[in-house]
Amino acid sequence: MFRKIFRLLALAVLVALVANFSGRVTAFFQSKTGSPPRREETAAQRKVLYWYDPMHSSYKSDKPGVAPDCGMQLVPQYAEEESAPTNAGSIRVTAEKQQLIGVQTETVAREELIRTVRTTGQVTSDETRLAHVHVKVNGFIDKVYVDYVGQLVRKGQPLFTLYSPDLVATQEEYLIAKRGAKELGSSQFAEISQGSQSLLRSARERLKLWDISDAQIRKLDETGEVTRTLTFYSPVTGFVTDRKVYPQTAVTPDMDLYLISDLSNIWVNADVYEYEVPFVKVGQTAEMQLSYYAGKTYTGKITYIYPAVDPVSRTVKVRIELRNPHFDLKPQMFADVALKINYGRQIVVPQEAVMDSGERQYVFLAKGEGTFEPRVIRAGARLDGKVVVLEGLSGGETIVTSGNFLIDSESRMKSAMSGMQH
Repeated sequence: MFRKIFRLLALAVLVALVANFSGRVTAFFQSKTGSPPRREETAAQRKVLYWYDPMHSSYKSDKPGVAPDCGMQLVPQYAEEESAPTNAGSIRVTAEKQQLIGVQTETVAREELIRTVRTTGQVTSDETRLAHVHVKVNGFIDKVYVDYVGQLVRKGQPLFTLYSPDLVATQEEYLIAKRGAKELGSSQFAEISQGSQSLLRSARERLKLWDISDAQIRKLDETGEVTRTLTFYSPVTGFVTDRKVYPQTAVTPDMDLYLISDLSNIWVNADVYEYEVPFVKVGQTAEMQLSYYAGKTYTGKITYIYPAVDPVSRTVKVRIELRNPHFDLKPQMFADVALKINYGRQIVVPQEAVMDSGERQYVFLAKGEGTFEPRVIRAGARLDGKVVVLEGLSGGETIVTSGNFLIDSESRMKSAMSGMQH
């Protein structure tokens, strides 16, 4: 209760100070110019109906002075202010006071809103275009054709040759099965003919399961000679990013011999603050620039938004996919990323026009003839000094954009006075 009374007293003092300062300004201009101000700005020419106590509006007097109960300066009630607004919180402010406190208004309109979120990103390989090269049989490396990390290889290019006793034995079995199928294929006994063909298919299938190509098997068919070493080829076009192949070394199926990255398509992982994530969508266009290539802009699409928030930076990673035909973009590069968010046509107001009580947001409507009315709104995104209004305002309405703090103070005081009277 005491806190409420203290707030009311503070508001009353503020109004009294404004009124007192208004009178001093009027007197100052009158003394300097030697002529009275215009009729609408001169309190002396305005009809005073009565004087009242701002703390207890029920006390009225026919002359100025101070209130007998609290000692507050009596405030004049002018004739043009008698028809006060009836809506809760609405107040009427004279043109003189509006000029004094710097009231400015603006007409509400819809605008096309596009926001640019700027962040940083890191270039990385497209994980769907990585190829791991293994062998499926034990053996020994004989010759190495791709012998350094970073080398560009084409699909089908030789990587290395392998000597494997198991491969040699399987080739011999295949040739024996082929001769048996040729000799026994015309046997009058169906079991023998079908068995020889089945043995040949089984030996051929084993070679293919060990990644022996059809061309190598055809060569084996044509020459009829077992090859001591067999050549293994690159499954994709890309850059060698890891290599574990060296001449005269033993290899096993569990060894990762090469890692080949196809960099014709690249990923960029950008960090977006968690409060901006709701405005970022998959399929959205993103622009990227590198400090290494000044003035050049790369355009890509957002293909994935990661599901976790970094607990330290409070950011979410967003994956952007870009074409990289000339290999300008290299893994581990840092980039400047711009994400354009289109809000469409929205009703917006200046940020300073919105009053925030903590529980609600509201603006003051200018209703004409000095009347101002509070209007509760539902505020949306804030950008570039403006606030998107989701509910509460329509296009064409006029709101207060400057001086609304003092208007709000008088509105609160009026509402409090009205409550105390009842």
